[in-house]
Amino acid sequence: MDTKDFEKAQGHWILARMGKKVLRPGGKELTQKLVSELHITDKDDVVEFAPGLGYTATLALKGHPHSYTGVDADEDAVVMLKQKVKGDNVRFMLGNANHTELSDNSKDKVWGEAMLTMHADHRKAEIIREAYRILKKGGLYAIHELGLKDVDENLKSEIQRDLALTIKVNARPLTEEEWKSLLEKEGFTVRKIYTNEMLLLETKRILDDEGFFRTLKIGYNIMVNTSARKRITEMRKSFRKHQKHINSIVIVAQKN
Repeated sequence: MDTKDFEKAQGHWILARMGKKVLRPGGKELTQKLVSELHITDKDDVVEFAPGLGYTATLALKGHPHSYTGVDADEDAVVMLKQKVKGDNVRFMLGNANHTELSDNSKDKVWGEAMLTMHADHRKAEIIREAYRILKKGGLYAIHELGLKDVDENLKSEIQRDLALTIKVNARPLTEEEWKSLLEKEGFTVRKIYTNEMLLLETKRILDDEGFFRTLKIGYNIMVNTSARKRITEMRKSFRKHQKHINSIVIVAQKN
């Protein structure tokens, strides 16, 4: 979570430093669909992988789950989340999503957003396998990730390379069928799929996600910070270059 060096910092943390709260590829719209489709109730024990800034945690807690556990590998993020999101039934723990040390068959709902994309396919499978392990039979697992459409292997490699260079994360987005296949290989049955355009850095989406006054604040912060502005401009150019071939996807799956 160190964003002191804007040349090397991961793109999402630069955006967070500029004041952006919604950092998911499909924006607030797809995050709200994800939470809605989980149908969280006061009987549910739920887990979020990589809760980040806590935006989705706050939405999920409106369902008053029996317990909420956030697992994040970033120590600074865990410290921040403990201060920001509080409750008797809420805890944040330092850990990896592929090995949480949570009990087998103990959770009703698990989700993660914009985190599987950042891993190689074998690591994606490990995280999905961990979600399956900790879920009760019939439990739901939801993901919100970066997607690809109408690509061949060459274009896929180009997009991955461009994203890695601009956001400083080894991003590995997949097509809808590839995401679906990953989940099914680990034993899940896909129940719902939603897609949206990937417009994270476009003004209309920022206004929708952040509201008018926060958008002004974000714009001002970017304007006065030359290093951040350079990186964000590079990210936006890369997103626009591949606009026809990248999207965002939410998949809700069930443990058999």
